[in-house]
Amino acid sequence: MTAEESTVPAHLDPSTYPRTHHDATQNIHLTLTYSPLDPNSYLAQTSSPAAGANTLFLGTTRDTFEGRSVSQLSYTTYPPLALKTLTAIAEAAVNKHQLKGVSIAHRLGVVPIGEASIAIAVSAGHRAAAWRAGEEILEACKEKAEIWKREEFVDGGMEWRANADRDAEGNLVKKNEP
Repeated sequence: MTAEESTVPAHLDPSTYPRTHHDATQNIHLTLTYSPLDPNSYLAQTSSPAAGANTLFLGTTRDTFEGRSVSQLSYTTYPPLALKTLTAIAEAAVNKHQLKGVSIAHRLGVVPIGEASIAIAVSAGHRAAAWRAGEEILEACKEKAEIWKREEFVDGGMEWRANADRDAEGNLVKKNEP
């Protein structure tokens, strides 16, 4: 190990990932990883014979933001805090919508154009609950999860963003200032 490698905190060291949490009683699966996301595995995790609806959402890196060409995104987090928050989000959704399973996976590090940074799989008895729960989980993740994004632009610029800065349509959220 080089001197430079030994100074990297464990939460920033890709070799210490994936970080996961699984609650078998509620069929909740959480993953933070530096590897590409595997949608089929998340659907398989949430599958249930009692589920009449299985939904999957993939948030992917697009090539432009506000008219600027994006080269890639990069994400970072502090896993113990993020997993605690994601657990609370998943548990709330299971209880509210009587879900049969929830999987939330978030990619860290560099996420190239066209690749997924978040995957949310939900199973429920009926489609309305599955659709609603999936969207609510996504919005709660963006609002509450301690995962930060750096947009890197083709022109060399970059900008750190909190997911809560934008709404579902990509519009800037106005904060109430004291």
